[in-house]
Amino acid sequence: MEPRRQFLLLHLHLLLLISSLFTTPLPLPTTAALSSGATATATVDKSFISFIVSTRGLDFIKDLLITEAVSSLVPLHIPKIDNTQKIPFLGHVYFGLSNITIYQITVSESYVKPGDTGVAIIVSGATANLSMDWRYSYNGGWLFPVEVSDKGKASVEVEGLQVGITLGLSNKEGTLKLSLMDCGCFVEDIRIKLDGGASWLYQGLIDAFERQIGYAVENAISEKLKEGIVKLDSLLQNLPNEVPVDDVAYLNASFVNDPVLSSSSMEFEISGLFSSRERKSDNYLKLLQTFSCEDPSKMLGIAVEEAVFSSASASYFSAGYMHWDVDKIPDRSLLNTAGWRFIIPQLYKKYPDDDMKLNISLASPPVLRILQHNIGATVYADLIIDVLEAGEVIPVACILLEIRATGSVRIVGNNLAGNVKMDDFTMSLKWSGIGNLRMGLIQPVIRTLIKTVFLPYANARLGKGFALPIIRGFTLQDAELSCIDSSVVVCSDVTYNKSSAASMASSVLPTWAGGLLFADRYLEDLIV
Repeated sequence: MEPRRQFLLLHLHLLLLISSLFTTPLPLPTTAALSSGATATATVDKSFISFIVSTRGLDFIKDLLITEAVSSLVPLHIPKIDNTQKIPFLGHVYFGLSNITIYQITVSESYVKPGDTGVAIIVSGATANLSMDWRYSYNGGWLFPVEVSDKGKASVEVEGLQVGITLGLSNKEGTLKLSLMDCGCFVEDIRIKLDGGASWLYQGLIDAFERQIGYAVENAISEKLKEGIVKLDSLLQNLPNEVPVDDVAYLNASFVNDPVLSSSSMEFEISGLFSSRERKSDNYLKLLQTFSCEDPSKMLGIAVEEAVFSSASASYFSAGYMHWDVDKIPDRSLLNTAGWRFIIPQLYKKYPDDDMKLNISLASPPVLRILQHNIGATVYADLIIDVLEAGEVIPVACILLEIRATGSVRIVGNNLAGNVKMDDFTMSLKWSGIGNLRMGLIQPVIRTLIKTVFLPYANARLGKGFALPIIRGFTLQDAELSCIDSSVVVCSDVTYNKSSAASMASSVLPTWAGGLLFADRYLEDLIV
């Protein structure tokens, strides 16, 4: 990958990481007035995923940012330096430095400091190594009417390099706007060593250019940083607010409200709701709650409100994805009318030894409730019994099911996975083409079907999990998960795999499932 593009990608990923990945075990959210208990709000712009970056999270970001920035900055070329000095008896002597290149930067100390208006990143005590070519010439005048010149190479060691940058963050129509509030670079000391020519003779002369070399290094690094911030801000403004999950749904990744900065943390909020082409997000109520991690040393916390899960459920329901035809079950006898002859005699009498299939369709999106220690779900479904006769599908009866279940959640890699078990269910006859049915006899069969067919199918999908909004290259480590009132909270440490991020060109937005690849392609096109 072209170095400039790699530089932009890496820094944009790290900046977006600040805005969409790291939270800490601090109250969530803090941008709205908290009230005791669960209080519904009716604001126009509402967030359902909140993020807080604490000092420890910022330190992680800062270290990673500096490491990637240094590897991307070098080699850094500095414009040539020309100077002319008048020396007694020699006259005007021209001295030029060219091919000045910073080829190594070593950072020994750095820190990050969020404030009320911006975030400052300071590097102090750094060193830099430069290489360059030197040349001088002068005319001997009327005594020696010839040009005298010499040239060679030089190595430069910069010590006490200090770099500071302060960034402002704000919400601009749902995107994160980055502004440069302050930027500076200072060189404390320079040591120059000449090689080639009569370098021992000219060392004193070139030492006179130390300050000019220092200014050149300071200006080059400062300008590079300023250019990078302007380009990053432009990229941020052009990123989409809607991130596709798959062919059905997309996630609203719009920022809500301005980021909140304090002396110890930064807070961000995004909408986080799912929508589909067939359906826009409903006007969900936001429940204001406070959350914390039991282990305060965890680097990352992600709080996802109940409305996010409800919007995902509603999106897939409206797209027709909650409908199943069942023609394979463990007890094959239940897919032939002979297996029902003692349960529904009139079915066997009217359709003797005919094959059957079961059709289940959810009547409405599942009703989800995140409780104190688990997730409750209520599912309303129509179970239609179909008979297959002479190549024709004949619906013979429909049973309305109300299934109440309890779910647990866990972390698998970067995915939020789960498992569901049935607590109980009720059933009633919705319609029948074969007369009245004895529901007491049918109920044990339906219970068996739910436990052996429908729940295993649901748990197989839930076991794989759904991707949390985490950028490629970053992996949750030693994650802990809890259900607190109306939110799922994940608290975890984080590791970074540079090769994994680079191999995929990395993604830059909070994404669920397939949305990662969309963001990769979008950035590639934008930067090219």
